[in-house]
Amino acid sequence: MDHITISFGVLAFLVLLALAFDFMNGFHDAANAIATVVSTRVLKPHQAVMMATFFFFIAIFVFHLKVAAMVGKGTIDPSIVDHYVVFGALAGAIAWNVITWYYGIPSSSSHALIGGLIGAALIKSGPSALIADGILKTVAFIVISPMVGMLLGGLLMLLIGWLFRHQTPRRVENWSRRLQLVSASAYALGHGGNDAQKTIGIIWMLLIAAGVTGQNDHVPYWVVFACYSAIGLGTAFGGWRIIRLMGQKITKLSPVGGFAAQTAGASMLFIATTLGVPVSTTHTITGAIVGVGANRKLSAVRWGIAGTIVWAWIFTIPCSALIAAIFWFIGKHIF
Repeated sequence: MDHITISFGVLAFLVLLALAFDFMNGFHDAANAIATVVSTRVLKPHQAVMMATFFFFIAIFVFHLKVAAMVGKGTIDPSIVDHYVVFGALAGAIAWNVITWYYGIPSSSSHALIGGLIGAALIKSGPSALIADGILKTVAFIVISPMVGMLLGGLLMLLIGWLFRHQTPRRVENWSRRLQLVSASAYALGHGGNDAQKTIGIIWMLLIAAGVTGQNDHVPYWVVFACYSAIGLGTAFGGWRIIRLMGQKITKLSPVGGFAAQTAGASMLFIATTLGVPVSTTHTITGAIVGVGANRKLSAVRWGIAGTIVWAWIFTIPCSALIAAIFWFIGKHIF
């Protein structure tokens, strides 16, 4: 592919913008990893944040960079990527994240970024710039990840109920509080492994377009380290507006339910990251929480709140795509 000419200043600005998105991803989506463990009072908020930050960072040593490859090479045609496309995609995703964070809506940072890429690519080169296979796989998992999370969450509640049927409720709760530390750690690990790679992918895409690295080269180590550090730092600051919604407003969670929800969510994230699919951690944990609540009784789930979240999911990709297209035009006049 032909390389484009980008000044060092513009390249550095876009890398910093990508890391700002990664920081915001950790800030905006921190609730996904720690909402249940905080709302069930197993950990205090600052303890949960520090735990999640640690496991977000060590995910760098656990997972291969398949998700980064999907975002960097499998969503839009790498040959049309330039600094305007990257700026539009990042600015669109960040703007949508700010809007949803302000209103406390747990939308997906991942799909905001995918929507941003789609919008910027469409406005530049039209539908031919999109890689249908990668986009369809991502869109399919918008449905698959929460449904699998919901199914696993419900099944785990049934399994726990059967295994501990002869135990006293107090003993079950004590064990669940201990096990929730394990499940929360696993979820944070899976979250870091999937989410940080999306920003790695977009920086990798930019570096290839600028000729800094070859298309068949490995991702530079500094990019990997910087992205995992940024999402970990964002998590350390936390997104407290969304924790209450995720932790108790959808359905009231006990330590048993928190353990089941996080174990189900972590399992789905591990599967998706292994397959190289960029999924929404928000969708995954929401589905698992709904599955846990519905296992008790359908009325235990506040379906009105769950419906509001679903509408946010539906609008995320088109809205971030539209905003990205606007920022693409702005970028053409700035750079």
